[in-house]
Amino acid sequence: MTQDTTSAIPRGTGDEEIDEWLESWEGLVNQRGTLRAAEIMEALRRRAASNSVAQPKVTTTDYVNTIPADQEPAYPGDERLERKYRKWLRWNAAMLVHRAQRPEISVGGHISTYAGAATLYEIGFNNFFRGQDHSGGGDQVFFQGHASPGMYARAYLENRLSDKQLDGFRQEASKAPDGLSSYPHPRLMPDFWQFPTVSMGLGPINSIYQAQMNRYLHNRGIKDTSDQRVWAFLGDGEMDEPESRGALQLAANEGLDNLTYVINCNLQRLDGPVRGNGKIVQELEAVFTGAGWNVIKVLWGREWDSLLDADHTGELVRIMNETLDGDYQTFKAESGGFIRDNFFGRSPVTKGLVEDLSDDDIWNLKRGGHDYHKVYAAYEQAVNTKGKPTVVLVQTVKGYGLGTTFESRNATHQMKKFTAADVKAFRDRMDIPITDKVIDEDPYAVPYYHPGNDAEEVQYMLEKRSKLGGFLPNRKPENSKKTLPAVSDKAFSQTKKGSGHQQAATTMAFVRLLKDLMREKGIGNRIVPIIPDEARTFGIDAFFPTAKIYNPNGQNYLAVDRELFLSYKEATSGQLLHVGINEAGAAAGFTAAGTSYSTHGEPMIPIYVFYSMFGFQRTGDAFWAAGDQMTRGFIIGATAGRTTLTGEGLQHADGHSPVLAATNPAVRIYDPAYGYEIGHIMRDGLHRMYGEHDLGDDARNVMYYLTVYNEPMLQPAEPEDVDVDGILRGIHRVADVGTGAEAGADTGAEAGAGDRPQAQLLASGVAVPWALEARGLLAQEWGVDAAVWSVTSWAELRRDALRCEAEKLENFEAEPRTPYVRERLGAEAGPIVATSDFDSTQPDLIRPFLSQDFATLGADGFGFSDTRAAARRHFKIDAHSMVVRTLQLLADRGEIARSVPVEAAKKYRLNEVNAGTSGTAGGDS
Repeated sequence: MTQDTTSAIPRGTGDEEIDEWLESWEGLVNQRGTLRAAEIMEALRRRAASNSVAQPKVTTTDYVNTIPADQEPAYPGDERLERKYRKWLRWNAAMLVHRAQRPEISVGGHISTYAGAATLYEIGFNNFFRGQDHSGGGDQVFFQGHASPGMYARAYLENRLSDKQLDGFRQEASKAPDGLSSYPHPRLMPDFWQFPTVSMGLGPINSIYQAQMNRYLHNRGIKDTSDQRVWAFLGDGEMDEPESRGALQLAANEGLDNLTYVINCNLQRLDGPVRGNGKIVQELEAVFTGAGWNVIKVLWGREWDSLLDADHTGELVRIMNETLDGDYQTFKAESGGFIRDNFFGRSPVTKGLVEDLSDDDIWNLKRGGHDYHKVYAAYEQAVNTKGKPTVVLVQTVKGYGLGTTFESRNATHQMKKFTAADVKAFRDRMDIPITDKVIDEDPYAVPYYHPGNDAEEVQYMLEKRSKLGGFLPNRKPENSKKTLPAVSDKAFSQTKKGSGHQQAATTMAFVRLLKDLMREKGIGNRIVPIIPDEARTFGIDAFFPTAKIYNPNGQNYLAVDRELFLSYKEATSGQLLHVGINEAGAAAGFTAAGTSYSTHGEPMIPIYVFYSMFGFQRTGDAFWAAGDQMTRGFIIGATAGRTTLTGEGLQHADGHSPVLAATNPAVRIYDPAYGYEIGHIMRDGLHRMYGEHDLGDDARNVMYYLTVYNEPMLQPAEPEDVDVDGILRGIHRVADVGTGAEAGADTGAEAGAGDRPQAQLLASGVAVPWALEARGLLAQEWGVDAAVWSVTSWAELRRDALRCEAEKLENFEAEPRTPYVRERLGAEAGPIVATSDFDSTQPDLIRPFLSQDFATLGADGFGFSDTRAAARRHFKIDAHSMVVRTLQLLADRGEIARSVPVEAAKKYRLNEVNAGTSGTAGGDS
């Protein structure tokens, strides 16, 4: 990574004119300083551009600190005190993990990440990170997941955590209520952690969308967030995750100068070097510079300043530029003499620079990330940079201070415990007053160190945090209790009416409801519609002219469709988050909006509408993290189903998203068939998340996932006796068993007068009309009476049944509770046939809890492009397949002749896809 790097030009080039210019330049730098020199350089650059003078395309700068020593501000803290208690932090963080490795526990942990990043955090804690009690509202800090022991160690010195709690690290159940989670997990420690970050790559993208949400709230007049900043602490290896780099342009395009990345460039990932044969800092500098960020490099500590100042030939900078990361890692695992020979010895000039330094002096030439002055200068510049986000690339040593066994070793990430000798050496380096005798008695029970609450150092820490607005990390559980007004009946009136004689897809029913909700006083302005680049597909383009699309820069161009009724409108105060073709960004925006009740004390209602399977399949990890962060909101899987969208082909035909979603405990999954069902489900969701109730945070901290379809159908009006409880709990009957008067077909049944075979037809979503069609065919053509049930949630029925089973083990002496699905179906006559537009796994979720003969029809396998009717016949999930399967079960039970299902299959040409009739045409895809 040196080909596009600026490099020092030595004096004495042999060109007299160039030498004169260089001499003049150096005089300017020496007399007026680097800041003035930079201003003049920028003026010359602009003039050169105006005169069409070619300039080099510089994507990276020399491998030196961005901020010259003469531009560093004075450090405002007491470095003596800070250095002293920083040693205690390192000790306690390391012992926290080490003590958790005693043989009977051995729960793991990470020592080296925090050891290398301690200075990066301490500069922030003492000078920059503002708590939630700060007058400006406080900052949001995304702590690096593997550094969690350091955050616990600081909370211990702050008297927020006890010895007992530290000993509960990674033992949350066995040491309850004193256990500590392994990483930042808000759901597990809801009054401590605020952002989950250890699923690498999600921290970076979530922090960008958090910064955007801060501006969104401000620009829409919901909260003044102008004095709040987002900090994200990341690893250089983590930046290889696509999500880590995938949204950098958003931060630059929106000018998010309220965002600072701090990338801990210890040059190592989990197994070895990040770029052994390259230079990760230079690579990241090029990426962030190209994306439009302000880049600050902090590579070398103050001990290097005099060497760089004496580097008149540029040889030292040249060697710094050319040295590979793998070599830099090796140098810190070797000795000062090794560095003298293998780094400085690459040139007689550089070897001469250090001839007066001892090997110990050379060893003590620190990396920039371990120097308070250098890191402070970078943060100070970052918070004062306007118009663009800032990334601070900080070179550190992984395992710094832990000793030669740990420092810079490839295996250091997996090293979790010390030998007794390691403990003693570490104790000596950290100046911890613990005797050899104590260590030798039990090397796994080496005590933590706390000097007492009255110690000068502890009081200093507490005073710093008090001035900055309170402790971090910290989450305020009381914010989760904030409520919003109940939604009026008027907002749901249209969903109750149905579509009359017009056909309407459930997507359209949902969009109409969303439009009415956005008009509701008290909650309408709190709704945050989030859409990747498919708003027109879903019919949400109707919101463009009124709600408008959020853009902090407004709309500064002349829109091509400005004369149209549904013109594309962007505005600074726009309500819609239109994230482009970016499901990962949409999920991050959903999380930021859905946790605003906690981060800002301002409840928002994100409603993320995505296309087909590009939700839980593509960003399932993000939804899991959203559940950890206790996000609230609605996730709408539009154009759902494996056969409903078949014209779009294999990668769009979603037959499994609800099954994937069912693995997320924070998500309530619904597959509604009709608009009135959607209305009741969303009303329930709004009440649970933000209504007045005492059901607790477990009820509030949920996400509702609804599938909606693009297939037009007649939407029935809500029945007067609608079973709302059944809709919400997962099943309600939409058609009773026939009376027998509808048909008199001879099935060969042995039933007595007036008795006909019975069956129960279960369906969800777009499949409910097929089940109703099958009911009619059974009655009219085969003399079988069937009831039809709309299963609004297979997953919720299963969860309830599993809870019943768990209760038997927990309260084994109590009378067992009957699962709701068994309450509703257990006494119903006849076999059960279940279908949906998804994998057979979905109906099978309830199969174990019912005693009737049960047949599942599922759209298993990959989807394909064809008509809906043909695809449904191919998968044998359509009305006629339901009829034949029902007849087969009845024949197996001896209720009808075995020839009947064979006759039906032939009659319906069950193996011919062109014979399928279930489904309508039309609907946007």
